[in-house]
Amino acid sequence: MALKHYLLETRPQFLILSLVLAVLGTGMALSSGFFNLTYAILAFIGLLLLHISVNTLNDYFDYRSGVDLATKRTPFSGGSGFLPAKTLSPKSVLWLGLGAFLLAVPIGVYFVIVKGTALLPLFIVGAVFVLAYTQFFTKVGLGLAEIAAGLGLGTLPVFGIYYIMTGQAAGAAVYASIPSGFLVANLLLLNEFPDAEADKIGNRKTLPIIMGARGAAVVYSVLTIAVYLWIAAGVIFDLMPAWTLLACLTLPMALKAIAGSFTSDNMDKLIPALGANVMVVLLTQLLLGVGFILSYFLR
Repeated sequence: MALKHYLLETRPQFLILSLVLAVLGTGMALSSGFFNLTYAILAFIGLLLLHISVNTLNDYFDYRSGVDLATKRTPFSGGSGFLPAKTLSPKSVLWLGLGAFLLAVPIGVYFVIVKGTALLPLFIVGAVFVLAYTQFFTKVGLGLAEIAAGLGLGTLPVFGIYYIMTGQAAGAAVYASIPSGFLVANLLLLNEFPDAEADKIGNRKTLPIIMGARGAAVVYSVLTIAVYLWIAAGVIFDLMPAWTLLACLTLPMALKAIAGSFTSDNMDKLIPALGANVMVVLLTQLLLGVGFILSYFLR
């Protein structure tokens, strides 16, 4: 039973994001004519371990600060709930997070050895985001929490996997990685809405706290629309293949999430928006990956 609790503590339903990011980065590399199955598997495992680390460390620090004791959990926010329920001990969750991080380190070292030290700054920045997210980035304000999430679990992994596969820092690949940053930043942003009051206990300065619910909803809406405009512009200017327009199929769900973001005072409307937001984040990036893969096989 304890093993099951540790597995659920990692919040496996959210770890799907790591698989989607790996598919997208690998698809971008394949579209450029590069593919290495060993690299793809190792990169995914490393990313998954880091994702587990940030999830569990966030739970640990939120419990120690009192945030998780005050938050109202939803299916999409509020942590795993195992620490407030005393199902797991804080020490064991801390070691789970640190252990996952340490297991990812050898994979990063391997890629630096075989692909070059150009990867080192990317890995160092990613490590900082994982270890300092809850204790630093969420408390600084200026949107750094959302930016750190967007970069650490969006743009950097996608571009990093592309670089691992190709050994190239192509400008088009950087451009194609940006929507992932917007989407993952938005994933965190909308999930912060129901946690705003509890987050104040932990001295957090998330956008819903510093801008208010309506201001944060405007930011969320702008970033959401920017994703589709960015993809369309990428196709128009030949920075992304036409097949990536498949990602625009998620626009109706995105509009539903935007509408719901302006109803943060009504949980009956906000929770469906949170669900739509998760689907937009996952499916948009998956369809982008499919688009890149199709561009290789159907060129």
